[in-house]
Amino acid sequence: MKFSIFSLFISTTLFAQTYTTPNTGVIWTLDDIAANSPTTITVSGSDYTMLENLVIAGNDTVIIDSDLTLLIDADLLLTVFGTFLVDSNEVTITAINTANPFEGLRFEEFSEVNIQNTTIEFGGGLRVLTEDFTLNNCTLTNNVSGVSTGAVVSLSDGTPQITNNTFMFNELPAISSAANSTISAYIFNNYIEANNQSNSNRPQINMGATGVSDTLKIIQNTIIGDPALDMVGGIAVANLVGGAVRVIIDDNIVNNNRYGITVVGPNSFAYIRNNIIEDNNTQNLPLLGGSGISLNTNSGVMEVIASGNEFRRNLWGITVIGTASINLGDGAGNPGGNVFSENGNEGEIYALYNNTQNTLLAKNNCWIEGQPNTSTDAEAVIFHFVDDSTLGEVIFDPVNCEVLSEGIFGAEDFVVYPNPVREILYFNNTHSFEILEILDVQGRLLMNETISEGNNSIEISLPTGIYFANFRNGYSSLTKKLIIE
Repeated sequence: MKFSIFSLFISTTLFAQTYTTPNTGVIWTLDDIAANSPTTITVSGSDYTMLENLVIAGNDTVIIDSDLTLLIDADLLLTVFGTFLVDSNEVTITAINTANPFEGLRFEEFSEVNIQNTTIEFGGGLRVLTEDFTLNNCTLTNNVSGVSTGAVVSLSDGTPQITNNTFMFNELPAISSAANSTISAYIFNNYIEANNQSNSNRPQINMGATGVSDTLKIIQNTIIGDPALDMVGGIAVANLVGGAVRVIIDDNIVNNNRYGITVVGPNSFAYIRNNIIEDNNTQNLPLLGGSGISLNTNSGVMEVIASGNEFRRNLWGITVIGTASINLGDGAGNPGGNVFSENGNEGEIYALYNNTQNTLLAKNNCWIEGQPNTSTDAEAVIFHFVDDSTLGEVIFDPVNCEVLSEGIFGAEDFVVYPNPVREILYFNNTHSFEILEILDVQGRLLMNETISEGNNSIEISLPTGIYFANFRNGYSSLTKKLIIE
């Protein structure tokens, strides 16, 4: 009797059968697996049901190249040692019963994985041990902790490509890498909202150390927090167990998280440029978080170059702690152009808090948006040597509120026409912008064009609606609302 009672508590995965492809170099579809093992996959029209664990052997390839739904039974796992390719217009991988998620997808070292145009939901996430990994134009929603425990997509090696996806309402953060791995992922143009529903002390993008020669790139993502989740940050890159951080964090929108962007640990170098960082104050405890950008290391070197960022209504604009350092404008290679507005707590405004002994360069920034700035205005919102003689100085003169924002950045004389536009957009590129990006209202990239100085004409072929035209170069950006008829 004791054995019978004990057996009731054993996970069903211990009893589930596992089918492994033959490891002979086959290139199979799900129909082929169903034909060879009808107990593993059954087929009904475009619905495929997986009833046993499935392993794709090292020499084999499984391709999904037609629109279908793959329904997976509770606690089951799909493991890939070989090649797994999903390339159709609309594929869904989901649980048979959404109340009983499947275990997830595990991609072993040396496997090759390319997943396109796929919805992955009600599973245990993607555990990515291979460096040959692409996830593009996919939707990942309502996933829980399973085979992946760090994030919906948990990375372990190389330079994986995560582009143009949507991550929403998952129990775990959206994307992470292990602290003891070196990952230089390309995380581009993803829409990330309300992940880490478990409300653990982790951000929606949570990355560890990177390669020294390969750079982690977190570019043009929209990262929106759930105001009800008071422990969830926006972006974190941390070097906690030795190694290095080499990261570019550009052109992101980071709103409504516990904090916006943080870089932690020694031997770290980062570019942080042209991000919009607003309302990251959900915890509302200024001693524990709430910075638009927070930099923190207690040993070694951290150097960050930041330009063209916009900070609004965070508890702190930028906090620099320990031995960290930031260049916010040096009057030479870095033009500054950061804009600050209403970043404060307990009745005080803190655009920049230099809690280090380092001298920080912060020239040509707009310290109080929407009005002409003087050095006295800047001094009032910067905490440094003048406020505490044990701290380093911030060199902020000259101040400059003529480098960003509509009507200030010369935006009124940078005209795009016609607006509304039907087919051709014209403009005179008087600010040496290099790239034109067209984004939808959710911040997703739809067009990316290289532009030249002087007069330009760009063909527009998009559905009727409201869009944003983002003009940028390496140091500054300008965004115009665009109406397409």
